[in-house]
Amino acid sequence: MPKPARKFPTRLAIIAAGIALIAAAFAAYLTPTRSRASLIGGPFALQMGDGKTLTDKDLIGHPYLVYFGYTHCPDVCPTTLAQISDVLRKLPGKPVKALFITVDPDRDSPKAMGDYVSSFDPRVIGLSGSPAEVEKAEKAFRVYARKSPTKEGDYSMDHSSVVYLMDRNGAFAEAFNLERSAEESAKELATYL
Repeated sequence: MPKPARKFPTRLAIIAAGIALIAAAFAAYLTPTRSRASLIGGPFALQMGDGKTLTDKDLIGHPYLVYFGYTHCPDVCPTTLAQISDVLRKLPGKPVKALFITVDPDRDSPKAMGDYVSSFDPRVIGLSGSPAEVEKAEKAFRVYARKSPTKEGDYSMDHSSVVYLMDRNGAFAEAFNLERSAEESAKELATYL
């Protein structure tokens, strides 16, 4: 009577394949910093207050900050832009810019954005565009934004409030922390110059 075939090598192969799969998944989990970073940011082409187009390619070579908001925002947007301006003032003459991209292109024309940012550091650039262009930028930066009707029949904008730090190559570096002194923030920003 023939001996039954040994199942040990088959089980061993299945276990080895399972371990390899787990190891690959774990390795992917440990290296998502670059992968996740590449998920934020990307190509955009929006208009400045003077009507000229600014693209992500125009900013290559220097770090920059990106913040999404709108000119009718009652508190968070102007406060954040004031904080960004305080940081930029600690870096006089340094080639770093901050982009303020509207989430409300229906009301925020390029000129309105240019007028609005004139109250802040001159390196803050207001950007707008068609709803499709703005939506493309929102998607590139994973921004949440939607209209929220008010009792008066108007609307406000609900939106995420993250300041993105992009490095000199235009890649996402980090969510920039403004919850510290302007000096500390400027010192960190200077390390990207």
